[in-house]
Amino acid sequence: MKKITDNEILRKGKEIIQSETKALSLTAKKLDKNFIKAVNTIFESKGKVVVFGIGKSGLIGRKIAATLSSTGTESFFVHPVEGLHGDLGVLRDGDTILALSFSGQTEEISKVITLLKKRKLNIISITGNSRSSLAMMSNIHLKVWIDKEACPYNLAPTSSTTAMLAMGDALAISLMKLKNFEATDFAQIHPGGNLGKFLTLEVKDIMKTIKPTILQDKKVADALKIMTKSKSGAVMVVGKNGKIVGYFTDGDLRRGLLKTPNITDKKISTVMTKNPITFTKDIKAVEAAKIIFSKKIDNAPVVDKNNKPIGLVDEKDLLEFIPKSKK
Repeated sequence: MKKITDNEILRKGKEIIQSETKALSLTAKKLDKNFIKAVNTIFESKGKVVVFGIGKSGLIGRKIAATLSSTGTESFFVHPVEGLHGDLGVLRDGDTILALSFSGQTEEISKVITLLKKRKLNIISITGNSRSSLAMMSNIHLKVWIDKEACPYNLAPTSSTTAMLAMGDALAISLMKLKNFEATDFAQIHPGGNLGKFLTLEVKDIMKTIKPTILQDKKVADALKIMTKSKSGAVMVVGKNGKIVGYFTDGDLRRGLLKTPNITDKKISTVMTKNPITFTKDIKAVEAAKIIFSKKIDNAPVVDKNNKPIGLVDEKDLLEFIPKSKK
């Protein structure tokens, strides 16, 4: 039987998220030189990052290992119990250990780290207790700071695991930047799904092959007929040699009407955008998207090596592969 109202449910949800947000803010504020040491240690290592954790920390560890691997730092997760029963055999000299335990007193983690210290591997720990046995055994300790768990009984790992996850993301993305891991590198290991497709596509793969063109001595009224017929919302203005000299869109028309009511009688060359942004067919779609979104334009001409129009690339074509939030 329902014992609380909908408003109370909403209030409690906000309260929990705010509690976890506070843990993130405090952890970010307290981040110190140990974080720099951790990033540099992983960057300079010749091996993999091997992540250990158990329970909820183990689940967070799996995600951190996956994020590291997908952003250019080879990593995998080992369950500490499985490690004690043979899986430590995958470790090699030069590997870096990343151990997660909020209490820092987890028995299975402590047993594993005791063994690994004898192998002189670099050990980085993430805990909430800098005086814990795990923290003391580590070469580098990263502390996550929380006042209390979001759980009303301060028992279920909530704020602590959120802070651990954020710390892992901070390590991964800092390393990504340090390694100059670019979108093209990302594409090579993320070939599936829309994002992978987007990162590997070139403009020729998504452009429209329509070529609504008009000579520069024609009138705006003539351009409107071409725009309407092609349903392109734009025309590419060319000289007698067929090379593009300008661009005119329905947006230009609307803005022009506010200043010049008889704009349709004007020559297109007097109202067009001269030297417009253009793309070649071989440019990466992701690069075209950056320009289109940053310049806040709806579409742009695609030209050949002689600067002659061969098609159009539209914002909508790009948004088919990349979410609007990525703009």
